[in-house]
Amino acid sequence: MRPRKFWGWGYQDERISVDERTALGQIMQFHLPGMELHDTPEPELDDIALPAPRFAAPDQFDEVLSADKYERAAHTYGRATRDLIRGMQRDFSQPPDYVAFPESEEQIAALMEWCGHSDVALVPFGGGTSVVGGVEGGRVGETRAGVISLDMRKFDKVVEIDSISRAARMQAGLFGPALESALKPHGYTLRHFPQSFEFSTLGGWLATRAGGHYASVYTHIDDFVESIRMVTPAGAMESRRLPGSGAGPSPDRMMLGSEGAFGVITEAWMRLQSRPVYRAAATAKFDGEDGFLRGAECVRRLSQSGLFPTNCRLIDRQEALFNGVGTGEHTLLVLGFESADHPVDAWMARAAELCRDAGALLPSEAIKIRDDSGKAGGESESWKESFLRAPYLRDTLLLLGVIAETFETACTWDAFPTLYHSVLERGGAALNELCGGGRITCRFTHIYPDGPAPYFTVLAPGKPGQMLEQWDAIKAAVSETLIACGGTITHHHAVGRDHRPWYDQQRPVLFAESLRASKEVFDPKGIMNPGVLVDRG
Repeated sequence: MRPRKFWGWGYQDERISVDERTALGQIMQFHLPGMELHDTPEPELDDIALPAPRFAAPDQFDEVLSADKYERAAHTYGRATRDLIRGMQRDFSQPPDYVAFPESEEQIAALMEWCGHSDVALVPFGGGTSVVGGVEGGRVGETRAGVISLDMRKFDKVVEIDSISRAARMQAGLFGPALESALKPHGYTLRHFPQSFEFSTLGGWLATRAGGHYASVYTHIDDFVESIRMVTPAGAMESRRLPGSGAGPSPDRMMLGSEGAFGVITEAWMRLQSRPVYRAAATAKFDGEDGFLRGAECVRRLSQSGLFPTNCRLIDRQEALFNGVGTGEHTLLVLGFESADHPVDAWMARAAELCRDAGALLPSEAIKIRDDSGKAGGESESWKESFLRAPYLRDTLLLLGVIAETFETACTWDAFPTLYHSVLERGGAALNELCGGGRITCRFTHIYPDGPAPYFTVLAPGKPGQMLEQWDAIKAAVSETLIACGGTITHHHAVGRDHRPWYDQQRPVLFAESLRASKEVFDPKGIMNPGVLVDRG
């Protein structure tokens, strides 16, 4: 595999250029006037020291376990802001003792059995892109004899394709690009493209209930699942392949979003789609100070129209300006439709009518039908490129001393105005108190007939040596606001360890008890990813 950065986003040989870094610094000084930028160099592997493993690897796992310095460092953290800050600080004081690279379910089962007898925690690791502390075994602390990070990269095959039912059996360690490359010769696609697509895996998407490309209908990986197989310390569990069933609570729902707390997902049958042929895109604009809320009302109408757009991203003026997809004068609504079966011009035409009825500026020439390259073109493509580039830029911003991170949630349409204003007000107050200022922007990532999924981005000056504490306090202030205003603590980023305090508030008490009971059944020794979702009773 091409080596990835052990601390940040992307590959080791990918670096933001000096010119791009300088330009980014200038942009930040425009958005955060008066900020003094830092110049922290990226950490190198030679900069860090790792403690020795706390236990000796058993001989039976000689070909499975690795104590390689790079692998242990790369499996220490996910890619949350607090992870990156600690990486910048060269703090790798709590790495996994070993990294496991199993090739079979038998090896996984044997490793689980040994860990159970030896009181060693086992933390499943897909692509390591968690932004909620979901793969951080170090937080197990001194309560265990050690920690093993279970890397699933060798489970990387499309095992079989059922072209009649249009589904595929795929192993959980498949990374997004490899998965799509394997399906393309057959004319199929999973069509699930989270922002982490390049570096995340099918198993990770399933275990965290990841959100993907579609703004409506197929918003989560859940919607593509036909059946799942999971290996647990108590044995393997596999759901039956079915298009639908009313036979009691679904076993798939127990495995989806389980975050490694019960076991490790090894494979799944996934519903496929034919690759899209027809596309249309447009960018509507809303002017004025109230443009974002007027745009939100337009999106509500679109979400309840039955048109089900593929893309429907509402982007406020500041975020549009920062991402280079607008002048900062308008709220933008990036709208798109696609199909493998039929032209989508009529759908786009009706959506454009709804936008204009809501007061949007949308001239006919702003509607782009698929060009020869297969891209719709226009600002929608600019937004897509900026969206995929964002994680790379976030790393550089942190090195420059800028706190840059996001909060995402979902709420009902009636609750949205209060939630929106409250996050801007209380989050802004926290930025002023903790950082001396900053900005909070908002966009919609996914939409439903009964509510949106707002995505808030924070940009604020960091204080040398205090960025971790600043971020934790900002995170707490905004998270408390989301819960108080009726939102969810996460729409698609999972719970992990970072969201646990608010997830514990959100879920019903009896459901928490049922999760603890399930944990006892699947994982009686409590070795699987301790601290995520639920603690043992």
